[in-house]
Amino acid sequence: MSSSVFYRSSAPYPVAVRAEGPYLWDTAGRRYLDGASGALVANIGQGRGSVAQAMATAASTLAFVHGSQFSSPALEDYAARLMDFLELPGFRFWAVSGGSEATESAIKLSRQYHAERGEAGRFRIVTRRPSYHGASLGSLAASGMGARRELYTPLMNEDAWPKLAKPDPAADGRHDADALRTLLLQLGPETVAAFMAEPVVGASDAALSPAPGYYERVREICDEFGVLFVADEVMSGMGRCGTPLAVRQWSHVTPDIVVLGKGLAAGYAPLAGVAASPQVYGTVMDGSGAFKHGFTYAGHPVSAAAGAAVLDVLEQEQLLQRSTELGARLLTGLEALKRRHPVILEARGRGLMLGLVLGDPETRASFQTPGIAARLGKAAFQRGLIVYPGSGALDGTRGDHVLLGPALSLTDQQADELLGLLDESFAAVAE
Repeated sequence: MSSSVFYRSSAPYPVAVRAEGPYLWDTAGRRYLDGASGALVANIGQGRGSVAQAMATAASTLAFVHGSQFSSPALEDYAARLMDFLELPGFRFWAVSGGSEATESAIKLSRQYHAERGEAGRFRIVTRRPSYHGASLGSLAASGMGARRELYTPLMNEDAWPKLAKPDPAADGRHDADALRTLLLQLGPETVAAFMAEPVVGASDAALSPAPGYYERVREICDEFGVLFVADEVMSGMGRCGTPLAVRQWSHVTPDIVVLGKGLAAGYAPLAGVAASPQVYGTVMDGSGAFKHGFTYAGHPVSAAAGAAVLDVLEQEQLLQRSTELGARLLTGLEALKRRHPVILEARGRGLMLGLVLGDPETRASFQTPGIAARLGKAAFQRGLIVYPGSGALDGTRGDHVLLGPALSLTDQQADELLGLLDESFAAVAE
């Protein structure tokens, strides 16, 4: 069958026609258990009539306004509820359509904040390697994911995007974080606008998190040098790791800027955004009085209505608690798989953001030739299970892993089904 669609690759794509809970069906009638919620997006499962109705009501009342001209009741109400949910009193929510737009917004806001304070020499955004912050040019430049950014590096001023080594979960957290202080002193802290990090690393190094004390020390270092701390919670936030914000699992650290996406509207509508502290927002509004940035669909009222309806489900069904409980159950199951399949070097994660590190069982190192994660992903797909394979955590190319992130509403029976299909997939790859 011919198509006019520009696909992401030349591989054939099945056409999904319906979904319910964690399941998808294609035109051939095949059912898939979505163990990755798309890309850790569909956090409350599909087919929620309450969300669809909220969107329909919003669309029939006020389909669109431009953010340079109007606000809307849907956006005002949602922003207030969201800041309460995230326990960010006084923060302001800048709503956009996707995680890359949100990261771009955080980068530009960090730069403008310092310019408003008379420190226009601060232009660098320190991030980590590996990391993934989005596909647009600025968010990709911030990312420490070699394979995805290599083609576009001629378009980037690499001097503006210094990279810190990834955290070591086995190290002393505070000592590990001191590498940031060393790097700032090397760069000249007066040139650095922000340090941006994923509290739990997702696409580039499955479910990697630092040792206790790491983010507390990061907060101290940023305060010492006047550098903004930006937490990229696009994947890890909104209950995915069992708390509203994953960074809060390390004491009560509060970033200056929080980047949000994916689980905000849980796939029902394009919605992402930035939560900015009172200091950051106030500095801009008391200075020039305007954030020099914007997108056409920013603050879309239908998306805001979807976000509010998703919050209703999260709160009414206590899905954050469910994420913690089910995550522990699945992690136990993944540890059992590790004992049966030596290619699994490590099982780790927080809540329902879980990862498997793959490699040579004899050397306990990454395979010299990557690809086992992709083969595992294909084997799983053939068996009706969707996972999120990745590579490059070691050096941009080597380092295979698999990320799992099913819906927070997954049942125990569905969790067991996921583990069974994953077991079969590993067995097939081993053969």
